[in-house]
Formats: sequence, structure tokens, C-alpha cells
Amino acid sequence: MADSILIVEDDQDIAELIKVNMQDLGLEVTHCDNGEDAIKQALENDYSLIMLDLNLPGCSGLDVCRKVREAKQEQAILMLTARTSEIDRVLGLELGADDYMAKPFSVRELQARVHALLRRVHLLQNNQTQEPMADNGVICHGQLMINQRTHEVVLREQSLDLTSTEFDLLSFMALNPGQVFSRTQLLDKVWGYQHSGYEHTVNSHINRLRNKLVAGQPNSNNKVFPHIIQTVFGVGYKFSPEGVV
Repeated sequence: MADSILIVEDDQDIAELIKVNMQDLGLEVTHCDNGEDAIKQALENDYSLIMLDLNLPGCSGLDVCRKVREAKQEQAILMLTARTSEIDRVLGLELGADDYMAKPFSVRELQARVHALLRRVHLLQNNQTQEPMADNGVICHGQLMINQRTHEVVLREQSLDLTSTEFDLLSFMALNPGQVFSRTQLLDKVWGYQHSGYEHTVNSHINRLRNKLVAGQPNSNNKVFPHIIQTVFGVGYKFSPEGVV
């Protein structure tokens, strides 16, 4: 059965260009040109991927992203932004988009990005990961447990709701504790591509993941826990086991 994709784009020329090239990949394509219809379609149907323009009439792409992510935690979302709209781009990633592409974009890069996202979707559906798995599929560091087979994360006896990308990012870093990874390396290992200029993708996912990890830590005794994912200034990020002792 072919993967299905929902294209949300109000520019008919761009929408038709994307549609033709997605069909060339063998995908079943549905198109809508406004946010209200996009939310309805996304919540009533199952799509392998939603390609979402942020600059929509009426209900914005940011609103669509928020609504979809609230209802479907593991829905793959690729957002499309104008090259100059950095603020919207960061907001979209913070709201839960898995990745973004800046317009204008090359068709070849778009197809490659879609292929990488769909590969991750397939791995998730098959309860697999694109990175090496722990011997029993479970990664444990102190009071953090990551089950790579069931996509369950428990921190200090509290279950965390992570998107599929957040889960893959945490799993990869937890399998390599103490090792520092640059943003480019994380794009390659977690997102499956190497393109300069997309570091916001990594930064925003790290920030969102940190917030969820902090929320999973008890505060009744006012103890301050160190960050589980730490910034190594000028280099990148690392997973710190000391944060979950």
C-alpha cells in the first residue's frame, strides 16, 4: 500500500509542483489550501506525512501544527517556510514540526527529505529504530528508561510523551553517553541528511526535549537536577548520565 501525504499549500503553482513530484515517488497525494480544511483532513485521516506551509490564509500553519501535534503525537510533519521567516520557522519547530524546508527549494532536496522522513515513519511503524539498538531494546541510565521497541520513555517513574523525532534524538544520544555531537552530525544520524543552514531543526528539538525531561523530574524537594542533555559551547550537545542518577 502506497504512503499517503497531505500537502497544505495555498499557492496553486507550488502545490501542483509538489504534488507531481510526490506522485513520482509513488505517494498518494491529498491537497488542501487552507488551515481549517487541513486540520479536518489531518484529524479524520491517517497520513504518512503532512507537508505544511506556514503562511496560510485564515488559520495559520502554526495553528495547524499545534492542533495536529496535540491529537497525534507521532504524526510526521514537514513545514515549508519563506527563507526570511526565521521566527515562524523556530516557532513551528517548537510546536512540534519534525523538519522544515525554506522556499525556494530544489525538487531533488525535497524528495530526499521526504524519503528520509518516510523511512523513519516506516521504522516507527515496525517498532524499529534507524540507529543501533540496545541488546534487549531497552536503554537505562539511572532512573531513565528508554524502550526502543515500544517507544516508551520513563523518567523517575513518570512516563514522557515524546514525538517520534524527539524519541529518536534521545535514544541516539543515550546510546552514546558523554560523546559530543555537532548539529551537523545529529542531522545526519537522526534526521538522515546533511544540509547546511538547517541547524534550527536540531536546536529546537533539543530545547523541546529538554523541557519534557525537566517536566519529568520531581520538584517537591526543590532539588535541582543537571541537564540530561548538555550544551558543549562551540561544539554541540552530549547526553550526560549524571543528570539521571
